[in-house]
Amino acid sequence: MGCGTSKVLPEPPKDVHLDLVKKVEPYTGYKTDIYKHFIRGDGDAVKSAIPSPPCHTNPYVEQPEPRKNRVAKYRAKFDPRVTAKYDIKALIGRGSFSRVVRVEHKATKQPYAIKLIETKYREGREVCESELCVLRRVRHTNIIQLIEVFETQERIYMVMELATGGELFDRIITKGSFTERDATRVLQMVLDGVKYLHTLGITHRDLKPENLLYYHPGMDSKIMITDFGLASARKKGDDCLMKTTCGTPEYIAPEILVRKPYTNSVDMWALGVISYILLSGTMPFEDDNRTRLYRQILKGKYSYSGEPWPSVSNLAKDFIDRLLTVDPSDRMTALQALKHPWVVSMAASSSMKNLHRSISQNLLKRASSRCQSTKSAQSTRSSRSTKSNKSRRVRERELRELNLRYQQQYNG
Repeated sequence: MGCGTSKVLPEPPKDVHLDLVKKVEPYTGYKTDIYKHFIRGDGDAVKSAIPSPPCHTNPYVEQPEPRKNRVAKYRAKFDPRVTAKYDIKALIGRGSFSRVVRVEHKATKQPYAIKLIETKYREGREVCESELCVLRRVRHTNIIQLIEVFETQERIYMVMELATGGELFDRIITKGSFTERDATRVLQMVLDGVKYLHTLGITHRDLKPENLLYYHPGMDSKIMITDFGLASARKKGDDCLMKTTCGTPEYIAPEILVRKPYTNSVDMWALGVISYILLSGTMPFEDDNRTRLYRQILKGKYSYSGEPWPSVSNLAKDFIDRLLTVDPSDRMTALQALKHPWVVSMAASSSMKNLHRSISQNLLKRASSRCQSTKSAQSTRSSRSTKSNKSRRVRERELRELNLRYQQQYNG
C-alpha cells in the first residue's frame, strides 16, 4: 500500500541482553563470494518472510540459458553447509543487498525461507546486524522466527520460518467478506506482537501491510510481523530515544519528520495508518508529492468521508483517532490499544456489516491508479528518449549532408 520505500538505515544496535538463537555457524573459509542472479527453480513463488519488489525482464536483452542450468549454477554458489542441510527451491524475494529463497529441510521436508545478506557492503552489514540483533531475541507466535544462521566472510544466511499465506490485503480482497470483527482479530494479533517487542525495548520502525503476512493459506492462519531491517533494539533502562529518520513515507510518524528524538510510539502511529486502511481500503495521508504528503502527516488531518466510512462504528473511528495523534505522548500504547473498547467488544461480538466490497474496490482502484502512474512515468521517460534519439539522428543526417557538400565542392 505504500508508494515505495524511503529507507534510511538505522544505527546498528550495540546492546543485546538475550540470545535465544542457539546455533550460529561461523565462517570457516569457504569461498562463496560470487553472487549474481537466481532464476526461479520449481513451482510458483510463495510470499516470503521478507517481501521485495518484483523483477522485470528486459525484452531487448538476449535470452538467458535454460532455467535448469541457471538453477544448478546458482545452487552451486551456496555455502556447502547450507546445501548439505537444505534443498534450494526458488527465489521468492530480493532487495538491495539481500535475496530470499524458499528451501526445504532435507531430513524433515519442512519448508523454510533463507535470507542471504551481502555483508561486504557497509549498508548490508548494518541491516544484517540490526535484523539479527532483534530476531535472536524474540520468540512470539506473531513474529517471524529465526531458526539458525550460517556465516561466511561476505555473506550471512538467515534461516527463518516461511510465511506462505500472503500479504494482509491480498487476503482481504480474495476473502469475500470482511467485517469490523475480522479487523479487530487481525489487530489483536499484530498488537500482541508489537506489545511484546516494545516490552523488550524493540521498535520495528517499518510497520506496514506488506510486512504483515499470513503464516499459511488456511482461514485460521495467524498474522506474522516480518522484516526487521530497520528495527532498533535498546538495552533495558535506556531512555529509548531514537533519532534516525527511516521508514516508509505514508506510515512515518510526525515526530520522525521533524527530526525530534522519538520512542516506540512511532509504531503505534503506523498501526493507526494500518487500521484506517484495514477498514476502508484507502490511505489517511496520501499524495504523489512527498512534500505535500509530509505536510498532511504533520498536521495530522484526515477524514472519514466516502465509502465505507458511514457504515463503520464510532468506536472504530475513536480507536484510529487515538493512534493518529500528532503528539506522541497522547498516543495509545500497544497495551492500551489492546484494552480499547472497540478491540475488546468487537473481537467478542457477533458478525458486523460486511465492508468487503468497498474495501476491495478501494484497494484495487488504488493499485490500478498506481500502476497507471508507473506506466505514465515509464512512457514519459520513453518519449524523452525517443525525442532525444530523433534529434540525434537529425543532427547526424545534417552532418552527413554537410560533409557531402564539402566533398562535392572540393572534388568540383
